[in-house]
Amino acid sequence: MNIMKASIYIALIFTFTSCQKYVDIKKTSTESLIETASDCQLVLDNYDLFNGNYPYDGEYSADGYYISSDTYNDTYTSIEDKSFYAWEPGAIRAGSTEWVASYKKIYHTNLVLEALAKLDQTSITGNLRGAALFLRAYAYWNLAQLYTKPYGTTSNQDPGLPLHLKSDVNDVPGRGTVQQTYDRIITDLKEAGTLLNETAPIGSRPVKAAAYAMLARVYLSMEDYANALTSANTALSLKSTLMDFNTLDTESGTPFARYNEEVIFHSILGNNALLSAGNPFSNVAKINTDFISAYDDNDLRKTIFFKPNEDINEGTFRFTGNYEPGTSATLFTGLTVDELYLVRAECNARAGNAATAMTDLNTLLRSRWVSGTYTDMTAANADEALSKVLTERRKELIMRGQRWTDLRRLNKDVRFKTDLSRSVVVDGATQTFTLPANDSRYTLLIPQEVITNSSLPQNAR
Repeated sequence: MNIMKASIYIALIFTFTSCQKYVDIKKTSTESLIETASDCQLVLDNYDLFNGNYPYDGEYSADGYYISSDTYNDTYTSIEDKSFYAWEPGAIRAGSTEWVASYKKIYHTNLVLEALAKLDQTSITGNLRGAALFLRAYAYWNLAQLYTKPYGTTSNQDPGLPLHLKSDVNDVPGRGTVQQTYDRIITDLKEAGTLLNETAPIGSRPVKAAAYAMLARVYLSMEDYANALTSANTALSLKSTLMDFNTLDTESGTPFARYNEEVIFHSILGNNALLSAGNPFSNVAKINTDFISAYDDNDLRKTIFFKPNEDINEGTFRFTGNYEPGTSATLFTGLTVDELYLVRAECNARAGNAATAMTDLNTLLRSRWVSGTYTDMTAANADEALSKVLTERRKELIMRGQRWTDLRRLNKDVRFKTDLSRSVVVDGATQTFTLPANDSRYTLLIPQEVITNSSLPQNAR
């Protein structure tokens, strides 16, 4: 693709405007520019489109952080953000930024798939098709964690997502069911796994291991632990390298490199300022000190993931474990090797294989502790192994965009359910907000702009 054509395409990507369709995407002349395999690759290599701007309201609603009363009461904190932070039943985004960002990804993957269907099939076009299918599934799954009920026994009846499988914005598929949404995600990922290359020349592109790692994540969210185990095994057979945290700078506010050796697919959340770690003197999202105290002093995550704040924030801590090397709210939420070890350990524990589960957990933790100080954990039975794995899962994946999904599935088990609470002081009085396990608020309301401009039914309250 020549420079002029590339420039026109990139300009179009960034000037998309909304229309009166519920996917809020206006069809442009972009489609006519996609004619060759190189054109398709250019579309899929758009970092801001496919690696950035994933929905943040799940992490924002989860319990990995808190904000101070001063931040909550600040005039710069919007009424919308306050309502989400307080888990208000009517909390809803007026605009559709998170919804639209995801459907833009889906729209462009459909453009690529349609263009590829017209080309001669080669290994190059096969890999591109695999990438497009992976990215479409990735976008749908991230949306489903916010706007559909958790996968379960009623998924054949629960409202799902509008499944757009072609670029025609006049196509109106309706919401369908949660079952149909997950079936599509799995179908796309399975085919992607057969098509994607094992390696890529740049770290932002999906590879074969990413398809299986994502299948493991999806099946885990469905509580289909047998298939999650199979997928995790396949992904780890392709990529299993763990970082030695002893090689990292414990003093750095950004200790992890982008595309570090554990990253299988790199993606980051959209920017919500209230999730920002900031710096010692200007910190917004704070980490609960009780949570930090759960880490052993020889556990390097305690000093690598968290740093003390100073000045007016003295006595509080911020998160510095972002696999995206920055201090803003663009938190890493991609696929990694450490997550796969935790998935495989959990699935083995649930299958009654306590010793195997602990082997994986110990392999992971050995790479996180000061050299020579780690003593392998043991478990008397599968239940104890499962409890230990889930404890370490939360500690390892803090602020990775996975906690909301974990709460949605683990709340169904009386052993692991969590009732959330937050408190702030407003006008001198303490206000406490609560979110009980399995509450309907674990399914967020679809943005008002989407509902207003469509015939989609709103989620129940």
